[in-house]
Amino acid sequence: MKKKENPVLQELFSAKDPKKEAFFPRFFKTEKGEYGYGDKFIGVTVPIQRKIALKHYKEMDLKEIQTLLDSEFHEARLTGLFILVLRFEKLAGSEKEKSEIVSFYKSNLSRVNNWDLVDSSAEKILGPHYFGKDTKYLHDLTKTKDLWKNRIGIMSTFHFIKKGEFADTLVMCELFLNHKQDLIHKASGWMLREIGNRDKKTLISFLTKHASRMPRTMLRYSIEKLPEKERQNWLNRED
Repeated sequence: MKKKENPVLQELFSAKDPKKEAFFPRFFKTEKGEYGYGDKFIGVTVPIQRKIALKHYKEMDLKEIQTLLDSEFHEARLTGLFILVLRFEKLAGSEKEKSEIVSFYKSNLSRVNNWDLVDSSAEKILGPHYFGKDTKYLHDLTKTKDLWKNRIGIMSTFHFIKKGEFADTLVMCELFLNHKQDLIHKASGWMLREIGNRDKKTLISFLTKHASRMPRTMLRYSIEKLPEKERQNWLNRED
């Protein structure tokens, strides 16, 4: 009997755009030595992927989602994560069901291997799961030598920030002051900016302690929403 092809994969390939297929490898840095090295693309935009995910999430079980996450194609993995998030948010009623999805996600962290995959899923799944609980797992992710696990750790705390809890994020941002990857500087600065949007005093306190040694990208991202004069003061600070 011929194996039934995953319907999501079928729709993704039907939505293929050759121009996007050519553009995405450059955009997601897939050359040797770059963070997305070796990734492959079908050529499907995110809005189309979200529509496909919304169409199919009710019928897709974890085994079928696993097929998507195992794919060499970036869009298949991202759409699989969109589906997983939808199942977590809309279908998982009990804590047992949600914990099953969290365990599944954690077992597939190696497939959450680009910034958009991380940013579309970590705060939606790990964030709610660990909010108000022991967050050691998230901090352990930030202490590994794996770029994407580092980003998963801090991006999961975006959910905490939205709930008015900043402590975990601030610890991670302090740890990442010495990180070598620009993608982590961007994520850290972004989270600091989000904290500042909700509690400017907390942001200023962090900047007062650390601005002089913050990576430039982290600093720029963190102060992006401050008034221009304040921004310039922080950018020109030397001690």
